[in-house]
Amino acid sequence: MSSAVHVRTPCRLHFGMFSFGRTDQREFGGVGVMVEPSNVQVDISRSDRFAVSGPFSGRVSRFVNEIAKNWKLESLPACSIEVRSPPDHTGLGIGTQLGLAVASGLRRFLRLSELPLESLATSAGRGGRSAVGTYGFARGGLIVDAGKRPGEVLGKLCQRVELPFEWRFILVRHNSDKGMAGAQEVTAFAGLPPVPEATTRALWRLVTEQMIPAIESADCTAFGDAVCEFGRLAGTCFATAQGGPFATPAVERLVHAIRDFGVAGVGQSSWGPTVFAAVPSENDAGRLVEWLRNQPAVRDCEITVAKPNNSGAQVLG
Repeated sequence: MSSAVHVRTPCRLHFGMFSFGRTDQREFGGVGVMVEPSNVQVDISRSDRFAVSGPFSGRVSRFVNEIAKNWKLESLPACSIEVRSPPDHTGLGIGTQLGLAVASGLRRFLRLSELPLESLATSAGRGGRSAVGTYGFARGGLIVDAGKRPGEVLGKLCQRVELPFEWRFILVRHNSDKGMAGAQEVTAFAGLPPVPEATTRALWRLVTEQMIPAIESADCTAFGDAVCEFGRLAGTCFATAQGGPFATPAVERLVHAIRDFGVAGVGQSSWGPTVFAAVPSENDAGRLVEWLRNQPAVRDCEITVAKPNNSGAQVLG
């Protein structure tokens, strides 16, 4: 047993899914990138009994109980777990990063052999739909998840691409807003119509013919145009649940305002409410942040300048 283990993960921006509602092909999947900050940090240290502190204590306890059952541990591990994290249900994939951080940290703390990624995700109950955040936890970068067939535990990793280190992602989130999650998300998916095959094909073309070539040539504008169109098209598939391609009219207005400012790559991450904007440099990020801080509509918003993460989570100890 280790004396202490520290896990630090990036967060996930999700551009949208390829497909759902069709059992004759792979479902869910999608494209996203790993960025930091924000980060999820999990510290595990020795204790005479199991204890959790921090705003996610209830969720971490549920993760550990699920993990202990799946790993057939005789009892909960004698450790203290402290979590520092941005708020959940904001479109940053916090639940997946937290579950995988706890699972990987406990493997190291208990000096158990490392698990394959699929087994690690299963033990924490993650990867039920998109696996972008799961693969991103392990490897960082831009992740293309082809989706999963019935009976498969995790979506298939199609491609992973490193992002230019100079690029920046500006994250804007209204402090009081939350995206869909849990039972509400399950109900929303149940009521959505299947994604048309033509839409899925168009989304794949955007990724393979525009998005990835733009990354390989370090063309942030071309990348941004592809990301924006991907998000708009993927978002229309959720219109029944959210009233349009974006979570709220305020999110849609912000996306269009940033595009009008001259930034190509703007979108909503997952169910929102986080809006992201991709720019080619720190200087461009500074100009956008300065402009944003002068906009009345974002005065109550948290604004973060994030860097690409091309390495995934760190597990130390």
